Amino acid sequence: MAEPIRALCDELIKAVNVMMEAESSQTYRLEALKFIEEFKEKSPFCVECGLQLAEKSQTAVVRHFGLQILEHVVKFKWNDMAPQEKLQLKNCTMGLLSDGTHPILQEECHVKDALSRIVVEMIKREWPQHWPDMLKEMEALTAMGDAQTELVMLVLLRLAEDVITFQTLPTQRRRDIQHTLTQNMDSIFTFLLGILQLHVNEYKKMIKLPFFLSLQAKAHWRVGVATLNTLAGYIDWVALVHITSDNCHLLEILCLLLSEPELQLEAAECLLIAISRKGKLEERKPFMVLFDEVAMNYILSAAQSAGGAALCNQSSGGIVERRYTFLKRLCQVLCALGSQICSLVGSDFEVQVPLNLDKYMEALFAFTTHPSQLLRSSTQMTWGNLFRHEILSKDAVVGQMAIKYLRAARISLVKTGFPSKNDCPGCEFSRVDFDSDEDFNCSFNSFRAQQGEAVRLACKIVPFEAFQIAREWVQYQICTPIDTGNTTSKTEKGLCSALSLTAVQWDAMTFFTESVLGQLFKILEKEKIPIDEGMELLQMVVNYETRDPLILSCVLTIISSLFPFVTHQPHFLPQVLFKIFPSITFELVEECKAPRTRAVKNLRRHACSSIIRICRDYSDFMLPCFDMMYEHVKKLFSSELLLTQMEKCALMEALILISNQFKDYNKQKAFLKELMAPVTAQWLSEEMKSVLLDPATFLAYVGADQVISDADTEDQMGINRSRISFCVNTILGVVKRARWPANPEEAKAGGFVVSTASDGAPIYRNPCAEPLQALLPNLFALIRTQNNLFLSENINRLSKTFTRVYDIMDVEKNFALGIPQPLLDAYDSSAYRNIAERMQGFFSSLYDNCYHVLGNAGPCMQQDFYAIEGLAEQIVGSAFTHLDSVPDHRLRPLVHILYLMIFLIKNE
Repeated sequence: MAEPIRALCDELIKAVNVMMEAESSQTYRLEALKFIEEFKEKSPFCVECGLQLAEKSQTAVVRHFGLQILEHVVKFKWNDMAPQEKLQLKNCTMGLLSDGTHPILQEECHVKDALSRIVVEMIKREWPQHWPDMLKEMEALTAMGDAQTELVMLVLLRLAEDVITFQTLPTQRRRDIQHTLTQNMDSIFTFLLGILQLHVNEYKKMIKLPFFLSLQAKAHWRVGVATLNTLAGYIDWVALVHITSDNCHLLEILCLLLSEPELQLEAAECLLIAISRKGKLEERKPFMVLFDEVAMNYILSAAQSAGGAALCNQSSGGIVERRYTFLKRLCQVLCALGSQICSLVGSDFEVQVPLNLDKYMEALFAFTTHPSQLLRSSTQMTWGNLFRHEILSKDAVVGQMAIKYLRAARISLVKTGFPSKNDCPGCEFSRVDFDSDEDFNCSFNSFRAQQGEAVRLACKIVPFEAFQIAREWVQYQICTPIDTGNTTSKTEKGLCSALSLTAVQWDAMTFFTESVLGQLFKILEKEKIPIDEGMELLQMVVNYETRDPLILSCVLTIISSLFPFVTHQPHFLPQVLFKIFPSITFELVEECKAPRTRAVKNLRRHACSSIIRICRDYSDFMLPCFDMMYEHVKKLFSSELLLTQMEKCALMEALILISNQFKDYNKQKAFLKELMAPVTAQWLSEEMKSVLLDPATFLAYVGADQVISDADTEDQMGINRSRISFCVNTILGVVKRARWPANPEEAKAGGFVVSTASDGAPIYRNPCAEPLQALLPNLFALIRTQNNLFLSENINRLSKTFTRVYDIMDVEKNFALGIPQPLLDAYDSSAYRNIAERMQGFFSSLYDNCYHVLGNAGPCMQQDFYAIEGLAEQIVGSAFTHLDSVPDHRLRPLVHILYLMIFLIKNE
């Protein structure tokens, strides 16, 4: 029988070599593969051939193929084999484990993996019923050398993966094996820890010698890595008592290994799995041993020294990937440890604030100040949990660290480190972690939101220190000359900075200051607020002059954040308003007809929002300045070129908000009539009525039926679209902002109460009701016309230039799909949209705003709205006309806003 087997082995070896030779043709390779597969299925000599091919005298490829044959036999023919054949194959396989491989550093990894798979497949079929001494045999193998020890570790790891992780065997067998593993877990962990300590100690001894790079040292290192990987496969699912037994001896060993460069990554991964375990609090209480002096010193040392180690590739000058991966794991370990301490301290199990909390926070702080954006962001949630914790937040150590954290935020909030740049050390890490600048920008925005929350929580702990840090930063930026850098670019008639270094720093400072000041006035008592320092700072900001729209926008944000100080010194209010109003009409180059840049448009919009916000939050305080503001707004309205229609609407909303403090129904009604007079005249004109009633006339009026061949052609009908938008936006602003006094007594005295309900509650009237009632019929006509636009005959009236103007906006598509907006770095570029995009935006916003008007009309006008004659018929005849033709994405405002109003009408 030996000769046929030898001949067959020779044929198999030849076939394998044909497959591996580069010069072999595709035909020969396929024939060889077919021969091998047929042999696996039909040959009666599989075991014998497999064993001969697996001998270590063969090449690695041939041996691997022989092991594959044996694995195939065990997986698919084991149940058909006689008991004696099974025993023979098991003994031969154990022989391969003990003496069938090359030394640990010479043997190929794929051969080790293949051999371990065979053993695991036999264990899955025989243990524990027919192989009760398997664990003892594995333990005995480890005494035979490093190569055998590594193979045993691979077997135990693969067994845990197949049984627990991947569950690649029948349910009953899986339960039997898992139950037996659980029963023997004490001995398994004792065995693994013994192996780990033995080889780590030997490794440490040898690396201290001059010949520390010897093969023997590497062999011990290889076994240590394999043992740690095996431990990681068990720590994830075994009972916590095995991890925390013997006063958390395992965790202490893992902490010690953090100082070993060649073993620290695997040790950190084991530590992370252990500390991240969930379970009952009393079972997790032993994890506090990691806050002991020795363990925490090792963690702190690793955290503070690994940063430099991650950038020590002398040949390429880049990042050492293994060291950087260790950094990430260690950061995760610290975050998981923070989660454990936040859960345990203050619980029912009498866990005190650890004595080495300061060292833990120093270790966490090392990652918070690391150049890597990914590492910085990973720590933010942990800081938030610590600063939010009821007990920890009151500890003096946490208070001191909160100050350090706030000072460090002045650096980490600055948006630098883009992977496409080389302007800071973080760029090198970003090229590893992010595929593009867009990915980095999306991640940074999320990080900034998390850090903003942590800054606000830290401000609650140390409010005065937080204010001083913000104050110093603002003063520093004001006194620092603007550095436009290389990102400043020229327009045709002026200069405009893009994201210069100064603008980026102003942006970060503004976010920080806004986060701090937003909390300061909430948590401090009135008499403790640093009014003098705040007013001094506000004076500096108001006096600061710049023509950079990006920085000027930051100035507006800081003024809004500091505005509560003005309430303590009202005489300063006019200076604040005179600082904001010029930004509403800001032009980079005066009397320039070129399209405004994106930065300029954002600044003007920001200024309008600032005025609205101040008038909304401090309307009673703004009342003495109403006449001054009203006169100024009239002057601005007198020039058609100074303001856009949207900016006019914003200023009107601000005035309406202040008028709510008149507390005089007749006076407020007269003001609203006067304010809305131009809109009322235009909206109720015969020309506008004819446009709003007929779809064909409407399309012609807005220019949607015109063919535009040249993109640079002046938009002749743009003024008509702006008129319609201005009227609708004004009506929307009125219904959103006009209100009666919140105090019932003041409302009654001012004439806002018309009667009382059956339960005695006052029934109010809104001073805007009468002017609005006259405008609603045309609004219903416009809604009906917009629905009719989707009929086929009206769609055919669209010119080829505007065939897609009814499609969903790209911004809405991206939002629905979760696609982040593209990174806009060219703030000095024109905020230009072609005529088709402007037409699409017009139809989309007009449709939504009409329904917003209807949705707000009920709460605003109250009974005056629901008492309109034939209201239900008008709504049905407009909003519900031809809904079968309206695209689904247009129905959103109808469903979200109008449904509530219909419900109220039904119950009226």
